[in-house]
Amino acid sequence: MTKAGTDTDTKNLESQGIAGTLSENQSNTLEQQELPLAFIAGEAITEVPKDLYIPPDALEIFLEAFEGPLDLLLYLIKRQNINILEINVAEITDQYMAYVELMEASQFELAAEYLVMAAMLAEIKSRILLPRHEEEGTEEDDPRMELIRRLQEYERYKEAAQKINDLPRMDRNYYLAKAMLPVIERVTPDPDVDLQDMLISLARVLRRADMFEHHHIQLETLSTREKMSEILIRISEHKFVPLVSLLVKEEGRLGIVVTFLAVMELMKDSLIEIVQTDPFGPIHLKSRS
Repeated sequence: MTKAGTDTDTKNLESQGIAGTLSENQSNTLEQQELPLAFIAGEAITEVPKDLYIPPDALEIFLEAFEGPLDLLLYLIKRQNINILEINVAEITDQYMAYVELMEASQFELAAEYLVMAAMLAEIKSRILLPRHEEEGTEEDDPRMELIRRLQEYERYKEAAQKINDLPRMDRNYYLAKAMLPVIERVTPDPDVDLQDMLISLARVLRRADMFEHHHIQLETLSTREKMSEILIRISEHKFVPLVSLLVKEEGRLGIVVTFLAVMELMKDSLIEIVQTDPFGPIHLKSRS
């Protein structure tokens, strides 16, 4: 009873395992079949639409663009990694004709020079394959020489053109920078006039006044009030009055002192203002009103 029960259980487990494997395979197959072909507006498309029309020219093959028949021949030779002097004209001719036929089958318009080169290759191939008539004292030229000469010349010009094209070029490798200069408004503030500067200027004027002193003694009466009135009249006539213009050489040292005292009194009464345009520049007087 125990052995029979064990065999029955084993068969049940094996059947369940096989059924599970089949169900997994079926689910994987369904998942592979249900893979979407595309997503349009977020919706998965699993079947090709029945009304979908694909025109025959929808899929096109883009071949390498060649600049001419010599460029195509040079490409075929370099693809085989052989020297130009050792080309197999028969093999190159077959490859060239195959390319020309491919272009015609793809509905490309062939230039006349491609057909001329095809005729030239066919002539060289026939001259190589046909038996030659050897005559005494005459040596027939290699029919490939003209083609090889043209290929070598074309290769030299193509390499030179590539080197020129690799040179840095404006608007391709570098660009001319253009920028507008910023507008800078320069505001020159009026410097602050210090009393020390006034004293230094007074000392310089006194030293210059000493140069014009003489021993002729003449009594002159100078009034500070009169000098203040004179300064106010001068300032009312002119907007700015230089301090140096108020000093009269004939008045001497006394006149300089009186003028300086008059200026100080007018500044004290807030009637005039001292202005200096730049440091160590000339000092001007102007009215505060």
